Amino acid sequence: MHITKLSGVGTKRADALAAAGITTVADLLNYFPRDYDDRSHVKTIAELTPDAVNTLRGIVAREPENADLRRKGGSGFFTITKVIIKDHTGTLELTWFNQPYLKKYFKKGSEYIFTGKVKLLTFGGGSAETRMQIQSPDYEQAGDVELSGGRIVPLYTPPKQYTQKTFRALIHQALEISNENPEAFFEFLPAKIRKKLDLCGRKEAVKNIHFPVSDDWFMAARRRLVFEELFFMQLTLSSMKGVIAAQPGFPFFNTDYTPFLKELPFTLTHGQSNVLHDIADDIRSGSRMNRLIQGDVGSGKTVVAMAAAYIAMTNGYQAAIMAPTDVLANQHYIACTQFFQPLGFETVLLTGALGAKARREALAKIHDGRASMIVGTHALIQPSVIYHHLGLCITDEQHRFGVNQRLTLTQKGGNSKTPHTLVMTATPIPRTLGLILYGDLDISIIDELPPGRQEIKTYCVDSSYRPRLHEFIRKETTQARQVYIICPAIEENLESTSKSELQNVLNYTQELSTGLPEIKIAYLHGKMKSAEKESIMSAFKGGETQVLVSTTVIEVGVHVENATLMIIENAERFGLSQLHQLRGRVGRGAAQSYCVMITDSKNTQTKSRMKAMTQTTDGFKLAELDLEQRGAGDFFGTRQHGLPSFTIANLYRDMDILKEAQDAVQKLSGITQEEKAAIKQRIKEVTYSAELACM
Repeated sequence: MHITKLSGVGTKRADALAAAGITTVADLLNYFPRDYDDRSHVKTIAELTPDAVNTLRGIVAREPENADLRRKGGSGFFTITKVIIKDHTGTLELTWFNQPYLKKYFKKGSEYIFTGKVKLLTFGGGSAETRMQIQSPDYEQAGDVELSGGRIVPLYTPPKQYTQKTFRALIHQALEISNENPEAFFEFLPAKIRKKLDLCGRKEAVKNIHFPVSDDWFMAARRRLVFEELFFMQLTLSSMKGVIAAQPGFPFFNTDYTPFLKELPFTLTHGQSNVLHDIADDIRSGSRMNRLIQGDVGSGKTVVAMAAAYIAMTNGYQAAIMAPTDVLANQHYIACTQFFQPLGFETVLLTGALGAKARREALAKIHDGRASMIVGTHALIQPSVIYHHLGLCITDEQHRFGVNQRLTLTQKGGNSKTPHTLVMTATPIPRTLGLILYGDLDISIIDELPPGRQEIKTYCVDSSYRPRLHEFIRKETTQARQVYIICPAIEENLESTSKSELQNVLNYTQELSTGLPEIKIAYLHGKMKSAEKESIMSAFKGGETQVLVSTTVIEVGVHVENATLMIIENAERFGLSQLHQLRGRVGRGAAQSYCVMITDSKNTQTKSRMKAMTQTTDGFKLAELDLEQRGAGDFFGTRQHGLPSFTIANLYRDMDILKEAQDAVQKLSGITQEEKAAIKQRIKEVTYSAELACM
């Protein structure tokens, strides 16, 4: 049923609901509360607790009054609406400011439910009187349907045009209309699973997630709906993985990568060797490889990916690596050219920053096969790029790309067989989140760092330490070392006056140059043109610049061995995983390296996060804490493409239910044809399946 069939939903409200993703009554029923307020304990007036939020029932004792009072300083008037209520234990005064229409709403002799903070106020002079009052309480007329008091009250993120109260009423109306329609609460879960796990029916679950009749019913409803969401997500991922495993891949019969290893100036770690063995097993099996290489900052994932590319090229295929930024793509291009050119394989670069002539030459070499290794950004998946014989697709920092972008690159193979896929991420991802982000991939983890890398000493200080940090910068640069300084914004936030908003790349560079005039300082931010960014990074890598003031554009993959000091301004604005990524830009050489986080925040959670950063360099421990504190949606700083948007499940809190869902998917059998059809229908409807099913 379309949402406009509900009473009170006109054009403006329908548009507002549509903007929130609600166009049908079913959408509305699946728009779950974000929180709840327990107003089920109703007190009498005599039982009210001062300086606390109370819920009470009362009858309007006399006609409400409006009074216009002059504001302090004589700048106009404001209106106070006063209502006196009573019950069998006493009377109480309620007031509202600038809501004169309430005088007509409240009727003498009618009963209402109120929720608000009780205050003790003193009136009069010498013989002062103290009495209770509630200012601006929430209110609702008592009756057969009570949605905002006397019960556990749902709290939503209401769309525009709606208040909490009006949106609650709309949800209730939808439930009432759907009550007589069996299709509104169609049961998607097989009866066998519901019985085994003691899950309530969908109708009971939806009703009690919106308006729970008790704590027990709320917990039962939530468990059922969380299980349903995770079950269908896992079923989708499992189906995808099965489809991928059945896809024929290009068989790479020659998997001898020792010639490539001989070109390296170092020996692979045990972890790198193990992952390379996994890759070799995959690509000679005849089935399509679909593997994730996961490892902490500096663990050497790129070298493993390059070894896989070498295997593809020695078997007569092209390999492509897609990076999220021009800076990282250029870095990969330099490394690939260095290692593959002596082995007889040509590497080309394809980014949006290329001039027309260079682009035409790169496209020609990709098309006719002269280019064996292709490195680039999103430019690699443009329609104009035609590959000669693409056999391996490598995606670097997958969480920065959408699922469809990874799919588009693999479809560039242009054959009946799909190229092998290798995905890399330097972001430590908790297993719970990895199951969701990369459930279609086999996962290999590089769990050690190359020998000789020193632990980065990490400190957290407030802005009063900045003069000392300037001296620290001077000390490091006089020893021919380099420094990163990270600022979270380019421009001032004019709406805020807090200290945390006062630093940005442009004015910070100017201030630092004034304080340290003998030091060569440059700045870098995401709004610069690609050629300018590459020029600045090249100068920093070459040692021409001693200090680089930057936004997080340098976060991923940039490798400067001589950089030993990382200073992060306004550190409270970053998640733990992002702070860890930034810290990983230093400590890549033999010299001792340092990370200093600056924050003036007194927030308890911020202090906890900063303490964790100073106590461990284990990215996986930090990732678990980040997921616990901030949730999956903000895990990477902003919500990223490819991460399912759950309506009710919480990947940290609901780990036990996730395990139940995985087990149910693995053991799914003995269901009826009707239940199979219901499962297929539900998979089509879930919000994440549109992205994931296209894999």
